[in-house]
Amino acid sequence: MSDVRSGEVTMKGNPIDLVGPKLKAGDKAPDFTVVGAGLSVVKLADTAGKARLFSVVPSLDTPVCNIQTKKFAEQLNSLGDKVAAYTVSLDLPFAMARFCGEAKINNMANLSDCHDHSFGKNYGVLIQGLPIPLLARAIVVVDPSNTITHFELVPEIATEPNYDAAMSALKAAAGA
Repeated sequence: MSDVRSGEVTMKGNPIDLVGPKLKAGDKAPDFTVVGAGLSVVKLADTAGKARLFSVVPSLDTPVCNIQTKKFAEQLNSLGDKVAAYTVSLDLPFAMARFCGEAKINNMANLSDCHDHSFGKNYGVLIQGLPIPLLARAIVVVDPSNTITHFELVPEIATEPNYDAAMSALKAAAGA
């Protein structure tokens, strides 16, 4: 059983418990098994080759997640194909695809952790104790050698992440 970190973050002021390790810059990026486009199974190795941004959100059907995804998509335009970016949530792949289609987001791939919650457990962002499983809001930047160069676990799930810090780390990891 994975470690449970009590009260690691809050959701609208209420303490939330998270499952998994507390990762930081310098740690090796853990593997995961998620579901991508067309119900394909995606692992960490399938994302390799570039600096990567993993924008982790509870659900694209909520306002802050919606804003976060759109802001990153907008800011990523300047980096073109130097980086790869992913939205990770426990939303079903179909819902994620619908959201990105409607929002005209085509520079971030969707990864659904609905398969076995391995992203949430391995990255320490799986929320425990809610009626449904959700992921805590986090930003992970991984360099081409699979080392985490930036890890932000947003302390209050209902607030936005530090976009500037994430984009600076992503640019540095990409050598851009």
